[in-house]
Amino acid sequence: MFDLRYHVASLAAVFLALLIGILVGVGISGKGFVSDSERSLLNARIAELQGRLDSATHQRDDLARAQRAAQSFIQNAYPVLMANRLAGERIALVVIGSPESRARSLVEETLADGGAGPPTRVRALKVPIDPAELRAPLQRRHLAVYAGEKQLANLGRRLATDLVDGGPSPVWQVLADRLVEERSGDDADAVNGVVVVRNVSPQAGPTARFLAGFYAGLAAAGVPAVGVETMRDDPSAMATFSKARLSTVDDVDVEAGRLSLALLLAGARPGDYGVKSTAADGVLPPVAPATPDGRPQHG
Repeated sequence: MFDLRYHVASLAAVFLALLIGILVGVGISGKGFVSDSERSLLNARIAELQGRLDSATHQRDDLARAQRAAQSFIQNAYPVLMANRLAGERIALVVIGSPESRARSLVEETLADGGAGPPTRVRALKVPIDPAELRAPLQRRHLAVYAGEKQLANLGRRLATDLVDGGPSPVWQVLADRLVEERSGDDADAVNGVVVVRNVSPQAGPTARFLAGFYAGLAAAGVPAVGVETMRDDPSAMATFSKARLSTVDDVDVEAGRLSLALLLAGARPGDYGVKSTAADGVLPPVAPATPDGRPQHG
């Protein structure tokens, strides 16, 4: 993807310099304050600036055409690159905060485009958490090892592990009323990947410790785990996700970002992808070639 902002700024600077040069030249020469030689230098400078302006205008037009071509290519290639890329994959979706958001809808669209269908299971977590409210139910069910503020990171890791592994989970069961805003899908079997969306501002104190443990547990679960957001999400969650060793995609609102997400869930090289400053690994992971039967390779 091309970004014209810097070229527009350069073009504006050249135009401003040209305008100032013309005004100064006309003003000075009109009052007879300069000699013929100085006037010639001013005219040469104006001509030079005019040439730079014309060149910058041509570059802007060329880049605009290239951007349109690149966008057209991506839109046409996207369905082909996504076809069956996630067929048969079981993906869990975790939302931190409000269950509904544009990022969540785009994740679900990505799964559908890749052939995975709806998320296998969804958890939307209420934040901030109150450690005192979590203590009593944990102690009643002989899960006291996870009770108390000092155990919040361990509690988060346990919940993450159970989310990926599936099956009965006493911890999720006893904390559902206090911790879960939305719970849906099939809990029976393990999932092949997890996507995390954060719909709240960065958390502090006990909630931050709990979430750090939860993210770390997802990252260590042995399946692709990806934190995502849109280009306009602010403040960004990418640094937080990356610190916990989740892969990240910061532009799921464009085709390239949704392809990145699908590639990561299908086993591409983990990393931080997108267009923001935190995307240290580029726009896209390497795209695996198709197998002889036409399906994309996973891994």
